[in-house]
Amino acid sequence: MKKFFKRPFRWAIVYSIFLLASTSFILLKAFVLPDRQIVATTTQTTQTTTTTTDTSTTESEEVVQTDTSYSGNGLTISLTEQRIDDTTVYLVDVQTDDPSHLLTALADNSYGRNIKETTSTIAKANDAVLAINGDFYGFRSTGFVVRNGTLYRDSANGDTDALVIDKNGDFSIVNEATTDANTLDAQQVLSFGPALVESGSIVVDENSEVGQSAASNPRTAIGQIGTNHYLIVVSEGRTDDSQGLSLYQLAQVMQDNGVQTGYNLDGGGSTTLYFNGKVVNQTVGGSGQSSERAVSDIVYFK
Repeated sequence: MKKFFKRPFRWAIVYSIFLLASTSFILLKAFVLPDRQIVATTTQTTQTTTTTTDTSTTESEEVVQTDTSYSGNGLTISLTEQRIDDTTVYLVDVQTDDPSHLLTALADNSYGRNIKETTSTIAKANDAVLAINGDFYGFRSTGFVVRNGTLYRDSANGDTDALVIDKNGDFSIVNEATTDANTLDAQQVLSFGPALVESGSIVVDENSEVGQSAASNPRTAIGQIGTNHYLIVVSEGRTDDSQGLSLYQLAQVMQDNGVQTGYNLDGGGSTTLYFNGKVVNQTVGGSGQSSERAVSDIVYFK
């Protein structure tokens, strides 16, 4: 009996250990170990400017800021808080003098998988006045990624709606399945979705949802009202005080506030609104479901 069990079981144990180690490494590589592929560089498209001898244009405009507003250097931001459907919702109206104020940033200034920092950490590193979490591109291996004019990933995530922000700061929606990312003349492309509003009309219905998410969630969305005029909507949720919004409710908020093109970004535990040096909303994505979740990217104004 000893000879019968000795050799077969020895190989079975060795094989089991090898299989367990291989599986563990694959899971760690996919979800835990940072895979830094590219260090991001400053790639913002240079804006064409007219040379002038008026020295007043070279001086920085005086910055005036409060807990709910910011004005200066060509950027005007107004933050309001509302109660909508038993949920605390923040509306941030943003107007700029040119599209160069609208930017994105990657965690640790690097593109790759499992490279994550909190929204506030990335925002502070980039001197952001206002920032929100982005599309958490690093959580997936597909989905278009264009950041500040650089194309990092051109593989489509099925028929996902992608938000394209062009060099003029104008928003449009494309379907990744029918679009070649290499042909897009884009400054930013965010891949999460779905689109919420197009041409001023709501394009989701009351049953629309992201994957298997619950109908009411913390939400992050960004929309364009007009030329260099934007609206960010961030809702709280999953708390005793706020149940959260559905995608349809989120779209209604955007439409009611004049958004012509509105887009849903990563939400839930990732939802974070950073303004004037601090996090505004109650976050639920970190340790103990009470602090910030580390994410792979942000959208910000500077």
